[in-house]
Amino acid sequence: MDDIFQLTRMIHILSGGLGLFVAPGAMLTRKGGLWHRRWGKVYFWSMVVVVLTGVLLAFVRFNPFLLLIAVFSFYLAFSGYRALYRKTPQQRAGILDWGVSVLMLTGGASFIGYGIYLLLILQTVSFGIVAIVFGSIGLASAISDIRSFLRPPTDKLAWWFSHMSGMLAAYIATVSAFSVVNFHFLPPAVRWLWPTVIGTIGTTVWTRYYREKFRRADEARNKSKAGSGRIIESGAA
Repeated sequence: MDDIFQLTRMIHILSGGLGLFVAPGAMLTRKGGLWHRRWGKVYFWSMVVVVLTGVLLAFVRFNPFLLLIAVFSFYLAFSGYRALYRKTPQQRAGILDWGVSVLMLTGGASFIGYGIYLLLILQTVSFGIVAIVFGSIGLASAISDIRSFLRPPTDKLAWWFSHMSGMLAAYIATVSAFSVVNFHFLPPAVRWLWPTVIGTIGTTVWTRYYREKFRRADEARNKSKAGSGRIIESGAA
């Protein structure tokens, strides 16, 4: 049994390490390009292995925080990946989308409750805060996805930003796991939360950059169409 546990643990570590190092490849290559898609798929499937092995490890040797980070990172990657299949309001969420989102909704609420229990009953401040923060993010993400299932956004680029934010958030969770395991020189709460703070700021800046970029591109296209229309009208006159 111990050999199986150690093998599972090794697969979990290797999959997490693979995701940690291939994700920047998807971030830095041309969006929608061949290598962006390849690195993105490797990252997504590495997260699938991480959650499967993480759940097994967490239950064999009870570790709620391993379970938290595994489920959390997978859900965000899953949400970002599945956004690619809902590019228009006509492309509705499937049973798999609903099922995973409801599980995250339940899991997020459970970890908030667990965090409150740690804070108030066990007086474990650091891990109580961590559980509440990650549980709240997971709960908010699930609620946001369910809202989009019920009322698909009309913005033609909503799927693009959902994909980007989901994948970036999943990578933040992956970095958090790496930090928790390796950065023992930091206080426990800081070790867990610094990637979330820095990553959230980075995601916000990146999102604003692309929104502005797309806005300018739309303005340029509209001006080009208007100019072409005037030329045609002049020729007809």
